[in-house]
This record gives sequence, C-alpha cells and structure tokens, in this order.
Amino acid sequence: MRSFESEIEALRSQSLHRRLRVLDSAQGAAITLAKKCGEALNFSSNDYLGLANTEALREAMIEGVRRFGAGSGASRLVCGTLSPHVALEAAIADFKGAEAAVAFGSGFAAATGALPALLGKGDAILLDKLSHASLIDGARLSGATIRVFPHNDLGKLEALLGWARRTLAGDARVIVATEAIFSMDGDRAPLREIAGLKDRFGALLLVDEAHAIGVCGPGGRGLAAELGCGDRVDLKMGTLSKALGCSGGYLAGSAALIDLLINRARSFIYSTAPPPAVAFAARRAIEISASPDGDARRARLWQNLRAFAAALDLPEPPSAIVPIIAGREEAALAAAAKLLEGGILAPAIRFPTVARGSARLRLSFSAAHTPGQVSALADAIRSLALG
Repeated sequence: MRSFESEIEALRSQSLHRRLRVLDSAQGAAITLAKKCGEALNFSSNDYLGLANTEALREAMIEGVRRFGAGSGASRLVCGTLSPHVALEAAIADFKGAEAAVAFGSGFAAATGALPALLGKGDAILLDKLSHASLIDGARLSGATIRVFPHNDLGKLEALLGWARRTLAGDARVIVATEAIFSMDGDRAPLREIAGLKDRFGALLLVDEAHAIGVCGPGGRGLAAELGCGDRVDLKMGTLSKALGCSGGYLAGSAALIDLLINRARSFIYSTAPPPAVAFAARRAIEISASPDGDARRARLWQNLRAFAAALDLPEPPSAIVPIIAGREEAALAAAAKLLEGGILAPAIRFPTVARGSARLRLSFSAAHTPGQVSALADAIRSLALG
C-alpha cells in the first residue's frame, strides 16, 4: 500500500505541492502575512468590490449575531430555517429577476447539490471544457451522460445538442452548463449565442455567475443581465463569497425548480443551515451592489483594470481576473515567490486547476486597490518578463 508521504513527495517533485498561507489580518487590498512575513499587497482575493471588510458588512454581521445567534441549529428542513435565510433568498430572487431562489453553504454545494437533483440516468449535461470543478463533480454525481465541448465552441455545442435530441428519450432533460466569467482565464462565455442554441433544441441553461456577480451588469447583476439574456437562463447559479464579500452559494429560477431543489438537493437537505448572521450580511451586500455605492465601486474596479492593462500594453480585461501565463509550474512558482519578496501576493495557479504547461499568475483586482498599488503591481510584473 502506498504511503501518504510518498504521494506528497510526488507532488513536490512535480512542483504541485500546496501549503496553506496564514493571514494575520482581514481581507483587503493590503494584508498581513503570519510568521513575521510582513505586509503585502493582495492581488489574490476575489473580493472584487472590496466589501469583505467594510464597516457596512461588519455591522450587518454583528447585528445578525445579536438578533439570531451564532448557529442555525440544524438543516433547514428540520429546524434551521430562520428569517434571515428567507429574506436573503427573496433578495437573491429579486436581484436575479427570478421567481425564487435557494441558498447553499457554498457555491460548490450549490452545484453538487443541484445537478444530481435535476439529472439522472437517461438525461445529459453538456459542459464547457473549462467549467468549474464543482460543475464537473455535480455532473458526475448525477449519473447523467456527460459530454464536454471545447471552450466557448458554439459549433461543437450545437452538434452535441443535436446528438442529445436524436439519441435520448423525448422526455429526457438536457442541461447546458457554463460559467459566465471563467475563473482562471477571466474571459467571458458567449451567453446570448448559447441561449439561442438551448432554446432551439429545447434544453435548459445553467450559468454560474460566480465571478460576474457584483462585477458585470446593471447593479452587478451579472453578465447575462449585461447582455440582456438573463430571462433565458433557466438555472441562475452564483456565489455570495466573492464580490459580495460574504459566504455561500445560490441557485435562482422558477418556483417549481427551487421547490424541487429544496426536496432533492442532498447538499441542502443534509447540511446544517449557514449561520443566520452570514445570511443577514449577504442580504446587505446585495443591497450595496445594487446601490450607487456599488456602482461607484464597480467604476473604481474597472478603472484599476484599465490602468493595469494600459501600463503593460495589454488588451482591456473582460473581467476582474487577469492571467499572466508562465507555462511551467516551476516558472509560475518562481514568479510568485519573487513577487512576494517584493511585497505582492499573487498566487501561482498550477495543474490540475489549469492544464499542464499553462501554469500562471492569477491576478485578481478589487475596487479597494489604489492607483499606486496597481502601478506597483504593473512594475513588478514587467520586471518578471512573463506573458
């Protein structure tokens, strides 16, 4: 029997071993690293609107604890549905233009709960090749036939939809699943065109807006809203953990869809409800995103992105994620280490998160970054001679 130590050593030999990095500060544009590593500019966080450590969300969390306590007590179908959960889901549904919504403990739980609840043997799911691991795992758990189309390849998706309708039973459920903003490349899905294909073939469309919520669209409602096709997305999936600065995931859609998920999604049924204070604060975060303050934060975020791109003569980024490709795992690790020596935290992303040979620095930007911090990052990246 192979030992755990031998597997760890194999990871080290391939430059694929990872360690947890401890922070001694809250999330922010600048953070304090533990073990006397000092302060660093933070270009690793998905806190795109800079909300995670704001007074507004801190106060909302404190008020939630004061009114509803620390824990939820049980799964929501037993005794764990408190009024903040209900209010949050109503706010999500309104924000996303849906009849109803259900919140999960994480975005991962939303995907791995929803897909097996909706699909089974005889059904099919068509996945973009770069879809998040949660969608892949949810698809595998469902027992449905899985087909993967090359990234953003509309022609192959059309062919797969045709195959599904020719091959599967007439009542088979077919779901097309994609991210709106892809988490490692930062590029966008052609959602209008995908929606047109799913309509033509009578399929359902799941769009994970994890990296688009708060960043794109009116009020930060996401890329589908920006493109004017939000009403054609059947399963509106997203997170409360990134631009909204809190924790948790959700799915929004028709009232019947959400009712079915509440009754079938195992990650919902068999998990203790998220802390009520988190739901309380997440509702406040949605309100902020949809407010003039949210608009101002988005404007600062996009100003930072444009300034960084201009400094390095790059195209304007389509999202808050900017990958700098290093290629080999060792090169990405060396680049990240050099940046950290200079006081900048920018993670090296390696296989299996990205394909072998495409290791990279994944830079993520926030409304909380100052122009000076963005300029310092651009200077540091230029010195690496990558990309």
